[in-house]
Amino acid sequence: MIGPAEIFTILFVMLGPMKVLGPFAQRTRGIDDAAMRRIAWWTFVVATVGIVTGSLLGRAMLQSWGVSVSALRLTGGVVFFLVALRQLLEQYEPAHAVPPETLPASPIRAAVHFVFPMVLTPYGIAAVIALLASSLEAERTVMILELVLLVMVLDLLAMLLARRILVGLTVVILQVFGAVLAVLQVALSVELILGGLRSLGVIAGES
Repeated sequence: MIGPAEIFTILFVMLGPMKVLGPFAQRTRGIDDAAMRRIAWWTFVVATVGIVTGSLLGRAMLQSWGVSVSALRLTGGVVFFLVALRQLLEQYEPAHAVPPETLPASPIRAAVHFVFPMVLTPYGIAAVIALLASSLEAERTVMILELVLLVMVLDLLAMLLARRILVGLTVVILQVFGAVLAVLQVALSVELILGGLRSLGVIAGES
């Protein structure tokens, strides 16, 4: 049973602002500040409602379908590994300038373009479902949902402040941090896979 600090770390890595900051700033380039803020707020609202309702529904479906938490943990770990490995290897490939797709004029419709899979990653959703499915107490369930909300708020702040953050030396610092995070994400995904295999009894060791 992991504690709040470990849960926050997992949620921050899988659903946190580092995945949102750069893409949001790039996609909203050329849009005025007021429209950008409206898109950011709607992205926050849709993503928050989506992750809370989706994870609770996913927990119920997990139980009704008879799928074990270990199997979900293994599945999320595999998906996370593939995505994290691709992000890590992309750093060694030549950059290709691809013009960003034009966003819809409606802030709500534009927000949908950011929610999935940029804010709500598939492995992040799987992690929240697994955490909720493993929670046997109402207090712990509330704590998990509060941490999810905290990460969503951090995503909102990253979107609102993206144009101020991504300037000068900050860009270099974030690139270095992103490179370190990319390696740690691969390691975390491997740990999730191993944990799932241990829980299923495929390999020996504590789950």
